[in-house]
Amino acid sequence: MRPSLLFLALLTGLATAQEPAASAKKPVEGQPSEKSEKSDKSDKSEKSDKPDKAEKPDKDAPAPVTKDGSVTIGGKKIDYKVTTSKLAIEKDDGSPRASIFNVSYIRQNAGDVSKRPVLFAFNGGPGSASVWLHIGTLGPKRVDLPGDGTAAPQPPARLVANESSILDVADLVFVDPVSTGYSRAAKGVNTSEFFGVDEDAEYLSDFIRRWITDNGRWSSPKFLLGESYGGIRVAGLASQLQSRFGLALNGVVMLSSVVDFRTLSPSQGNDLAYQVYLPNYAAIAHFHGKVKGDRDALVKDAQDFAAGEYTSALFKGSRLDPAARQKVAEKLSALTSLPVELILQCDLRIDPSRFRGELLRKEGKVLGRFDARVAWPTTDPSRATPEYDPSFSLTQGAYSTAMLDYLAKDLGWKEEAPYEILTGKVQPWRWGSGNSYANQSERLAGAMRDNPYLHVLVMGGYADLACPPDAIAYTFAHLDLPDVTRKNITYTSYEAGHMFYLNPPDLLKERKDLVDFINAALPN
Repeated sequence: MRPSLLFLALLTGLATAQEPAASAKKPVEGQPSEKSEKSDKSDKSEKSDKPDKAEKPDKDAPAPVTKDGSVTIGGKKIDYKVTTSKLAIEKDDGSPRASIFNVSYIRQNAGDVSKRPVLFAFNGGPGSASVWLHIGTLGPKRVDLPGDGTAAPQPPARLVANESSILDVADLVFVDPVSTGYSRAAKGVNTSEFFGVDEDAEYLSDFIRRWITDNGRWSSPKFLLGESYGGIRVAGLASQLQSRFGLALNGVVMLSSVVDFRTLSPSQGNDLAYQVYLPNYAAIAHFHGKVKGDRDALVKDAQDFAAGEYTSALFKGSRLDPAARQKVAEKLSALTSLPVELILQCDLRIDPSRFRGELLRKEGKVLGRFDARVAWPTTDPSRATPEYDPSFSLTQGAYSTAMLDYLAKDLGWKEEAPYEILTGKVQPWRWGSGNSYANQSERLAGAMRDNPYLHVLVMGGYADLACPPDAIAYTFAHLDLPDVTRKNITYTSYEAGHMFYLNPPDLLKERKDLVDFINAALPN
């Protein structure tokens, strides 16, 4: 989203986190702003502790609406019930706290439902509803995009049956956090108590507990899937569910996700992000024909260089001698096709927004942030960085229109309040205490340590300039885990970007990867 996805947003657009002490404002997922890749010094962390104004109270929630449906997956008809509802979570004293909008799909005629796997899906932002995962890849219907997902559909967008849904192997619950979708704080409850890394995990874990209890699913294998900032979210949830409620998960899926924001925050004093973005720069340059040869070999070369000579050069900073600096610049140019002079001008450090603006500058085009396969004409050639994100423009209207039509016409849910697909109402977001980046890796490692049966699937796209795969791979390589637990981590990659499932071959591969992962994580 990104306005989170899509656009993540998604979409999911993802806030690029800075330490609270640096006062970085986190944009909504999918918001095509340069602030989503650079710090904004205007939002001081002290604001996080000030109470926000309470939202306009939500009207009495409509009764749940249940519909019957079917979808063909792998040549087999899958019948399901879809329930659209608002689940009320409460304070310890029993008073209302919030109503959480959710859409759940339960397969029918497939044996004991209490033993069937159930997966809870979250997009990110923060500030994004779960629309991207819902009608983009996992649910029984998806937005129909032309070709390989790099061209906009002619409006109005329409939904088609999603034969790549995973509803045949797991029931699905799509969850909208407070102030997104139709989820709202209860009357008199200050919304600020929901808007933070820790606060988010706390109340959403209560939602999951309540949904499982209300639907009699404590015996079901349980999975979480988070896209973009959703990685931070599900990492915190895995820990919170286990420590607070004794609810052990079978699997966690990180789809184009982040767990440690250091990896996505190229800035003065933080060179790590320059290193982990480099393999994607190489893959994207290859896609656009700027670098020749075998793509996989090129990416491997970039990874080795980033972990070795490039790391050493950045570590030395101004102590790097001119000859060595020239040599590193020439290697970076060979990997990315960017001019040596530009790389030297940028002190060997090319951030993602600059790369998006420079790779196709001679052609008068800028790259998408969420999917760098998308290249549209620039409207301001004088800018060093892109003035918009074409991969956001590609999906924004299509997903908004399709979701609102689906909710009203197919699911039968009508509400006067606007459905907040991507919203800035969750700002300011509390990113944690102290002078540090938002980082949930320790909590995730603790959950995996204490539950040796917890499996993790890490999914990433070569054309993603919001959450490059090597960023989260770095995070997982540095988790404090015993070797026997580390074997539970699986990595898989895709040709497209943040929402790689917009590319039909990637959608098919994603389904296979998810089905294999879920089956491998089930009890013997």
